[in-house]
Amino acid sequence: MDRMLTPLVKGKYIAAQAQGQADIEAAQRLRAQCFGLSQDLDIEGFDAGAVHVLVRARDSGVLVCCFRLLALRGTDLPRSYAAQFYDLQALQGYDGLMLELGRFCVHPDWRDPDIVRVAWAAMTDFVDAHDVQMLFGCASFAGIDTAQYLDAFAMLKARHLAPARWLPQVKAPHVFRYAAKLRRKPDLRKAMLRMPPLLRSYLMMGGWVSDHAVVDTGMNTLHVFTGLEIGAIPASRKRLLRALV
Repeated sequence: MDRMLTPLVKGKYIAAQAQGQADIEAAQRLRAQCFGLSQDLDIEGFDAGAVHVLVRARDSGVLVCCFRLLALRGTDLPRSYAAQFYDLQALQGYDGLMLELGRFCVHPDWRDPDIVRVAWAAMTDFVDAHDVQMLFGCASFAGIDTAQYLDAFAMLKARHLAPARWLPQVKAPHVFRYAAKLRRKPDLRKAMLRMPPLLRSYLMMGGWVSDHAVVDTGMNTLHVFTGLEIGAIPASRKRLLRALV
């Protein structure tokens, strides 16, 4: 993209775009730690064309959160990270600029909710600067045991499935078709307790999800395709996000 992300300073944290290989490796190191990988760095091909954003503690410089952003048009979707796991043919007809959010992680020793707020504020700045119309990605549940997340999946089925015109189709060999299989009424308290923080943020802004979860044994996660049309975000939520920028 032609515009660099302006460093965002809020409270105890600063969010800024990676400035070189050392910053990218710091993000890859945090990702490896958060994802429980055996290697020191989480290196993959999708990093090369992306904008990497790092959130650090202002007093110590400790990296507490990172994520990457990849801008795409509908015809570019086959080269997205999500396209490895989901058939996104329906979304290839989308007219506006899309932004894939990937490898979002927060340091396991840091649980301050302001970290995610600052991360979303940085994303909001990027979205506004480049007139992005849709944000999407893969939102992950830790582990591949579906039993512990049944209320969360039942809630997704009941309230948050993608519009039929954009619904991703099955592509991965191992999936949990929760929308077709689950018949339970969700316990909303249990559902929200088990909902990943990133996915919870998407849903609070009007995001939607695929009707199945991919069982990713390589990353030891269950994940759902998640989309958020910027125009559908409630005005009150947009004001809160932009107030941080």
